[in-house]
Amino acid sequence: MADASQASESRSEPLKTFDDLLFPFHDALKPEPLHRIGAEAEKFGVDARTGAAIPYEGERSVLTVLQALVERHGWTPEHEAPGGPLIALARAGASVTLEPGGQLELSGAPLENIHQICMEMCGHLAELRDISAELDFVWLGIGFHPFAAQADLPWVPKARYAIMRRYLPTRGAHGLDMMRRTATVQANFDYATEERAMRALRVALRLSPLVTAIFANSPFYEGALFGGRSYRARVWLDVDPARQGLLRNVLERGRRFSDYVAWALEAPMFLIKRDGGVIENTGQTFREFLEHGFQGHRATRADWEMHLNTLFPEVRLKRTIEVRGADSLPANLVCALPALWAGILYDARALDEADALSESFRFDELEAVRPQIAERALRATFRGKPLAALAERLLGIASGGLARRARMNRNGKDERVHLERIGALLAKGQSPADALVEGLSNDDPALRSKILDRARI
Repeated sequence: MADASQASESRSEPLKTFDDLLFPFHDALKPEPLHRIGAEAEKFGVDARTGAAIPYEGERSVLTVLQALVERHGWTPEHEAPGGPLIALARAGASVTLEPGGQLELSGAPLENIHQICMEMCGHLAELRDISAELDFVWLGIGFHPFAAQADLPWVPKARYAIMRRYLPTRGAHGLDMMRRTATVQANFDYATEERAMRALRVALRLSPLVTAIFANSPFYEGALFGGRSYRARVWLDVDPARQGLLRNVLERGRRFSDYVAWALEAPMFLIKRDGGVIENTGQTFREFLEHGFQGHRATRADWEMHLNTLFPEVRLKRTIEVRGADSLPANLVCALPALWAGILYDARALDEADALSESFRFDELEAVRPQIAERALRATFRGKPLAALAERLLGIASGGLARRARMNRNGKDERVHLERIGALLAKGQSPADALVEGLSNDDPALRSKILDRARI
């Protein structure tokens, strides 16, 4: 109890110098034998017959699902404030959380290998299966809601979401779409040194557009084919330029934690928390808050860590390296994303090879190809060549890293087994979206039911 109390007091201490801003990253350093992988996967819940979005509360709702998980499977309910609405669950290092439009996310426990991550994901879906069948729900593993307009979706009653709802439309055209109509698969990786962390961040940022193309999986918009392959990727081109993107200032060699901090300081804030309450503060950058305070409050370590978690670059530095560029995926592909990145980031030779592959990629080139990727995925061109060829090279690098990691499952197979299905698609130059749209047409009167059938997890 004393350690917890001391930690709480430390986080409430005012920030005094620039070096104080480095504490989350230095505190996170850990030796390689302690490195773990955390995977996150979001999904849309819809009515199994109509595809209509399910509400937050009511007899057939997301809240009903959360309550059933508590009662049947031992999850602990979590509330933002005492007596407040149920917005998350926790169990054994994992959590089930809600995105603003009711998307259900499993944030997995830190685990040693991809086999364990797949078991965790499968266990989560198994827990949902009976509950969902009783409610006549299905879950969609796809990057953008295939049916819902903004007016069709609920708002999850979380304080930060209410502030973002007001603020983000002032910053970009797709802020509300990002909040309520997108879903993703992400993964988190540890780091042992500052140099290793910044190198991993740099390489992952350069490769993120390519990974977006590999896992493109959102070809529908409000019940129709929109003509491209990742509407989610299109959304992320215009959310908030101060807190999104590829981070030009950390792509060069020799960058330090301080360079990421310098970028984060210039991003506008959302809020601070004091005495269990929320104080909206969207009028300041964190640098201004640090220098001048706000309504008599001074910046604390807790404020800084919360601010870092409200930034949305394609790869995020916090107490882990968080890769964020992929669409949500069906159950048979969801483990491929953390497997790909584990093969690259957790093997020294693979990281060297990925660094060499991407070292010449320039920020302006990467920015220019991102709109193409939203439309064409692996058929987009980079330096005059289709991205599919680069994708196959990257998959080979990751496969080599996983082979050298040599983490075996009970059948004696290493983690490369989790890349087989995405590899089969890549061999045909396809992303998951290409398989989703095959044979579909906007003229088909049964299009909605076919989308619903193909997109379900």
